[in-house]
Amino acid sequence: MASPSTSAASDWRLRPWAERAIVVIVAVALTVPGLATVVGLGAGPQRDEPAAAAGTGLAQAAARFDGHFAFRATLVRWQAWLRVTLAGVSPLPTVWRGREGWWYYADDGVVEDATNATPFTAAELEEWRATLQHTRDRLAAEGIAYVFVIAPDKHVVYPEYLPPGLHRRPGPSRIDQLVAHLKARSTVPVVDLQGVLADARRRGRIYHRTDSHWNDVGAAVAYRAILDAVGAQTPVLGPAAPPEAFDLVTRDEPGWDVAEMLGLTATLREENRLLVPTTPRQARVTEPVPAHPLYIGPRLVTESPDAARPRVVFYRDSFGSALVPFLAEHARRMLVLWEYDVTPETIREERPAVVIHEWAGRRLHTRLPFDAFASEAGVGRQQ
Repeated sequence: MASPSTSAASDWRLRPWAERAIVVIVAVALTVPGLATVVGLGAGPQRDEPAAAAGTGLAQAAARFDGHFAFRATLVRWQAWLRVTLAGVSPLPTVWRGREGWWYYADDGVVEDATNATPFTAAELEEWRATLQHTRDRLAAEGIAYVFVIAPDKHVVYPEYLPPGLHRRPGPSRIDQLVAHLKARSTVPVVDLQGVLADARRRGRIYHRTDSHWNDVGAAVAYRAILDAVGAQTPVLGPAAPPEAFDLVTRDEPGWDVAEMLGLTATLREENRLLVPTTPRQARVTEPVPAHPLYIGPRLVTESPDAARPRVVFYRDSFGSALVPFLAEHARRMLVLWEYDVTPETIREERPAVVIHEWAGRRLHTRLPFDAFASEAGVGRQQ
């Protein structure tokens, strides 16, 4: 015979009104968005319209329905909030929830880099060396200073806040491998920021908690290291602005790029550490107009009224955005390209005195450099 406690547990059930309420809630949740979609209510701006139009028949109809699904953004945001708030987990596989309010981007080579899963092969290191050496030599022949900059991702500078259970393979990282190889076997001026950033973090936070990049304070550290590397070749850019040229301002803001990926910019706040110049900056973005406030875009041009300044070409990725306002003050004209490979046609058009070539560390896992100079000449890579 079942014990009284077992019998009570097996006889437990919701009250009739609660059962009916749950049925109504589920029915509404299932039917209202679908009906609203059919009549065109609650649809937000569409970003995938060309992709939907490209299909035919049922596939096209399904794509259009998915793209116009009513209240989709709101429902996605709600489920993300519930998973973060109640379950304490990230709702996306491309975002890691770290410790103590830190969030990490987990795509585009980050997983491989954070776990040190795939070291460079000897052939890959040699391809890097040959390409960058050829680029440096071709620019030097034109009297152009060149520096190659590797921007460490947040997990490199702040590994202690990564999610528990993430294991890193022992041995040198791809950044460490490439820097050592270039310093031992080339004359490429390589700027390895890991050391200066590790030192700077002792004096305050230098990366965002809700973004995958450095904040103004971290970007300023990188900027000074880049100016030092250029200054070892030519004085044309002048010295970097000293720390006392900026006031540190802290602002509570909506979450940045990782929070935006989750749709939780209002929930995950960012304590942004900004460097505000004590005197107004002289350089201005002239392309595009209006300029993105965070200097995001495939092509930017900055110009300064100081005609004595040189022309600069800055190849960059997303880490370069925060560097733009610092570097622009040293150039009469700076062309900023979201590209990874130095191209001879751009060099001919711009006639720069300095080329700055920046890669995010995670990108070392996703692609190899392309020797555009050798390709234009129709020959193999120069050794």
